[in-house]
Amino acid sequence: MYTNATEMLKKAKAGHYAVPQININNLEWIKAALEMAQELNAPIILGVSEGAGKYMCGFKNVADMVKNLIGFMGITVPVALHLDHGSYDACYACMDAGFSSVMFDGSHYPIEENIAKTAELVKVTRERGISLEAEVGSIGGEEDGVVGTGEVADPAECKMIADLGVDMLAAGIGNIHGKYPENWAGLSFEALDAIQQLTGDMPLVLHGGTGIPEDMIRRAIELGVSKINVNTECQLSFAAAVRGYIEAGKDLHGKGFDPRKLLAPGVEAIKASVKEKMTLFGCVGKA
Repeated sequence: MYTNATEMLKKAKAGHYAVPQININNLEWIKAALEMAQELNAPIILGVSEGAGKYMCGFKNVADMVKNLIGFMGITVPVALHLDHGSYDACYACMDAGFSSVMFDGSHYPIEENIAKTAELVKVTRERGISLEAEVGSIGGEEDGVVGTGEVADPAECKMIADLGVDMLAAGIGNIHGKYPENWAGLSFEALDAIQQLTGDMPLVLHGGTGIPEDMIRRAIELGVSKINVNTECQLSFAAAVRGYIEAGKDLHGKGFDPRKLLAPGVEAIKASVKEKMTLFGCVGKA
């Protein structure tokens, strides 16, 4: 069922679990994520960065592919297609392309400009029935060439953005994209608690879900995180499985070079990663 993320995240917030955003990179990624969501009867958000959208030949191609696969595969669980870390212009491009959800990342703007642009997008997304995620305090690590150091958002600024009427809020609490370094200080639960208290029922979003210890994930969900983004972990598991297939020489036997066979171990690895995250986040059976 193709839908926006609003209701699934309201349910997650009330039920004290989180919905995974699984970033997709190609057909195999979409199929693997959808298959596992259906198997586990869990809601899912498919995330698309601007770079991934370009790689998959445009946002409309991605939206059409996801919608067609939902129909072809008989997917009945809620599925949202979400722009991840979108620019102002990319939000409009994705809305026009048929995305059901967008993220406007205005964290690099002065707070006044972030508020002004977010307020406009709140109005437009509501008119179109599309869910909107906003961000306060940049997320560390690298995302499509943008590098952040893992800032902690100002709770007061978070409230200002939340009060505009966005559907979900990403607030930096020391989390980063990609692999976490050895000297990572961990999540700031003090900041998360302060943000939660000021933003009330607003579903909070945790970016950089790969590499955060399980106990921290559970604590973050307790403190109001209702959406957790996962990308790097699926990429690493996919790469390791395909590498193992090739290093075992399986591509040299019969038609083992067929891409459908060559990539199959990677697809299974993505499914295993998604299952692990859905189980940890508590969303299994919540569709």
